[in-house]
Amino acid sequence: MDKKAIIKDLALTQRIGHHHALGTAITLQIYGMKDDYVINKSFELIDHYEDLLTVNRDVSEVMDVNHAAGKEAVQVTPGTYGLIKLAVEKSRENFGFNALIGPVVKLWHIGFKGAHVPTDDQIKEKMALIDPANATLNDQDQTVFLTKKGMELDLGGIAKGWIADRIKDYWLACGVKSGIINLGGNILLVGDSPKRPSGNWAIGVQDPKASRGGNITSVMVQECSAVTSGTYERYLVVDGKKYHHLIDPRTGYPVQTDLAGVTTFTKKSVDAEIECKRLFFAGHPIPGWHDNVNRIGAVFVYADEHVEYDNFGDR
Repeated sequence: MDKKAIIKDLALTQRIGHHHALGTAITLQIYGMKDDYVINKSFELIDHYEDLLTVNRDVSEVMDVNHAAGKEAVQVTPGTYGLIKLAVEKSRENFGFNALIGPVVKLWHIGFKGAHVPTDDQIKEKMALIDPANATLNDQDQTVFLTKKGMELDLGGIAKGWIADRIKDYWLACGVKSGIINLGGNILLVGDSPKRPSGNWAIGVQDPKASRGGNITSVMVQECSAVTSGTYERYLVVDGKKYHHLIDPRTGYPVQTDLAGVTTFTKKSVDAEIECKRLFFAGHPIPGWHDNVNRIGAVFVYADEHVEYDNFGDR
């Protein structure tokens, strides 16, 4: 069977499933499958990983670490340990991503009831609890120790990407040839698109002034992940001043930027999560950023709505 015939066959048989987990709406779409077994098992896996990693319930492996802050090290399972280690290592690079910023984010509470602008003293007090150097990791025992009481680990800025990658691993083991993993806007494309002979996928980039799903531009990509960080969905307005929810761990205040959002395209979804923060906090393209073979490109949308493309050419 030639490629065109395979594409046509995939497009004729597709399964779509919807689920709510990880605090968001999830859609899984598989081409070339005639039943929902893989999709349903994928939802079970997502729920399992949420049970391990969530900080929105009192019981999870991550919450066990948080409850023991300042007291003792906590042993976690290999997958959780690997993700925590990655998050802590990236946090120590000090480019903007910080998996320990929870105490400061909770202080602002932007996007939730009770959101307010805290005082400088309140911010300074919480900033003392977010230094990733105070997270001690033991590879041999797979233990995590937050050395100061009141410290909190929150993998929310990286977990969806990691979970999407695990779902892709499962799909490939099941023989899935083509599909879309959409974890609340975190997109991971599997295989070739069955809609185009080139196999390329069309990915829209959100217009910051439009409702969700309204695109300001789009790009054509091969199999990859796409993740966006933006200032436009959660914010607080006080005395005419707008405070968005992306807090800079270097200052304790919302990062000052001309960007409305940046979308990164990488081979792995967890990398898209990380690199999205790197570029957003930089505020502009980073020379040589896409020299890494795992980084495909990025689209920057500025507050004045002009768009800049990194490694996608002119549009």
